[in-house]
Amino acid sequence: MKLEIVKSPYFLAGLTIISIFILMALLADVISPYSPVEGVGPPLQPPSPRYLVGTDNLGRDMLSRIIHGSRIMLTIVMIAVCLSGMVGTIIGLISGYVGGVLDRILSFVMDSIYAFPPLILAIALSVALGPSPLNAAIAIAVVYIPTYFRMVRGQVLSIKNELFIEMARALGIPSTRIVLRHILPHLTQTLMVVFSMNSADAILTEAALSFMGLTVQPPTPDWGFDLYKGRGFILAGAWWMLVFPGIMITLLALGFALISEGVSKSASRG
Repeated sequence: MKLEIVKSPYFLAGLTIISIFILMALLADVISPYSPVEGVGPPLQPPSPRYLVGTDNLGRDMLSRIIHGSRIMLTIVMIAVCLSGMVGTIIGLISGYVGGVLDRILSFVMDSIYAFPPLILAIALSVALGPSPLNAAIAIAVVYIPTYFRMVRGQVLSIKNELFIEMARALGIPSTRIVLRHILPHLTQTLMVVFSMNSADAILTEAALSFMGLTVQPPTPDWGFDLYKGRGFILAGAWWMLVFPGIMITLLALGFALISEGVSKSASRG
């Protein structure tokens, strides 16, 4: 099954896109032609050999801001998705395996969170916590915890009644070991699909939050914030201030979506 995933064209295409963005973030200081926060030329210069994707209204190089902005985007999204995945998986394992009153209480709490529109909940939490990259990551994480919980809980409810789990209980194996050694490995593909899907969605959520000024503060480069600034100059013909940050957001989200598609198709064939 793992070999099928690696051979999937969707997975390979998505992995290639994500790898390029990760390398761009890691090598931002090396490959960036200019400082992302300082003016380097006349404002609102269109794309040219000197400024490949133009300059913004303050004369800052847009290419440099895009390259450095990948760090903010990837950092927030990875913290958010890893945090939500860890918390949601742990709660889902406990709820599904223990069952009873605890399961009903946790399910009620998670369903209550899930009932809120994700973007509205993320905005509300970001406003309450204050604008910062870490707070934005926490707000996005809270939004996606119920997704992991529901998927993991459903799988655990199905697996815990299998014969090999009953045999493990009969042998006196501790519940913690049963969950970690015999149940969790069966959730790997499900978690991979949810992780990649939520990553793609979290990119769009982070862009929306930064568009509203709820993540970074100027002059820190961020794709969503640059989109917000660029909208004010579209009538002046500065289309590049909107187009290129938008393309980056779309491509990064597409990369994770392709990985999710590749994993899910391989799982369905298996």
